[in-house]
Amino acid sequence: MNLLTRQRAIAVFVAFALAYFLSALIRAITATIAPSLVAEFQLRSADLGLLAGGYFLGFAAMQLPLGRWLDRHGPRKVELAFLGAALAACIAFAKADGFQGLLLARILCGVGVCACLMAPLTGYRRWYAPEQLMRANSWMLMVGAFGMVASTLPVQWLLPAIGWRGIFLLLAALVAISMAVIAWQVPSWTNQRDSEAPSAKTNTGYGEVWRNPYFRSLAPLGFFNYGGLVAMQTLWAGPWMTKVASYTAAEAATGLFWLNVAMLLAYWVWGMANPWLARKGHAAEILIRRWTPLTFVLLAILIIATPAYPVGAAALFTLYCVATTVVALAQPAVGMAFRSELAGRALSAYNLVIFAGVFAVQWGIGLLLDAFKAAGLAEPAAYQSAFGVYGLACVLAYLVACRAKAP
Repeated sequence: MNLLTRQRAIAVFVAFALAYFLSALIRAITATIAPSLVAEFQLRSADLGLLAGGYFLGFAAMQLPLGRWLDRHGPRKVELAFLGAALAACIAFAKADGFQGLLLARILCGVGVCACLMAPLTGYRRWYAPEQLMRANSWMLMVGAFGMVASTLPVQWLLPAIGWRGIFLLLAALVAISMAVIAWQVPSWTNQRDSEAPSAKTNTGYGEVWRNPYFRSLAPLGFFNYGGLVAMQTLWAGPWMTKVASYTAAEAATGLFWLNVAMLLAYWVWGMANPWLARKGHAAEILIRRWTPLTFVLLAILIIATPAYPVGAAALFTLYCVATTVVALAQPAVGMAFRSELAGRALSAYNLVIFAGVFAVQWGIGLLLDAFKAAGLAEPAAYQSAFGVYGLACVLAYLVACRAKAP
């Protein structure tokens, strides 16, 4: 392996972090601008869920080719190519004049930022010492939480001044800046002089990844629990606060702001603790088995208690999301379970599982809400029922993950 010096490693981290910050902001912004979009385009719950999920549809669709390209061409070239599509997508979203245009641009947004986490994680697998990989992953997620924070109150403050269209034009300009920083700081893959460098003879398939028992045991957890966490954080937390807890749009934005601040702190703590936990023998699958049941208890309390105690809805949602961050440990664990020349494919395959889950949960909850309301349930009860179905799926996924054993 060609490990980077400390100074160069920090520079590379910062370059990738800027792009990932923007990708998280673009991902989560739907929750904050949803009232504006609903008012302007008369969207139903299913439309809103499909629009938010469109990002994850585009994102998930690129994960398999992305993994092959990362292993062969390296993070720098691949991420720059995709960010060019993200720049075009932000401009297209700002110019959309109907739901179809919004949806197509949103799908292209997902395509454009699909490499913003997988590219750095693939690079870190080769450029960073093994004991630093879990920390680098957690701190990238912390940066993503910064993006989530920026998508709440800061966006809410900007909306009256420049509107949601102006915000997306600003995002396009920031994406262009992040591309310049990556081109400047990130090493070229072709300059890596080690025996694991990709070659034309490298197997580019996914068969070894899909057949791996460890990967398959953690896949349902990634789909429902981790994917559902992202779906809640980036879309359904906001409507839950407004429709079930009767928050105003400003109160919901404030709740989302503090939720994402708490997520940021949670990932920072994981980053600090992971090297110590690894030295003490606390593997990812052990921590997941021990702590995931707590998330089910918190989700049940959220569903049952919100109508009776609406003031505490944001705090309960925050506790649930923070507790669920334990499932994020599965992603770097999957990457480390494979040899380094397969890291891009293993990480991208698991990311495909996660973001397919995000799309399914975001749209699925929207469909359930419309179905429960059509069956005669009041809106708060429809939300409670839809969240209850999601919670049952998470319990089943956890039971499968309990079989996971690291190779």
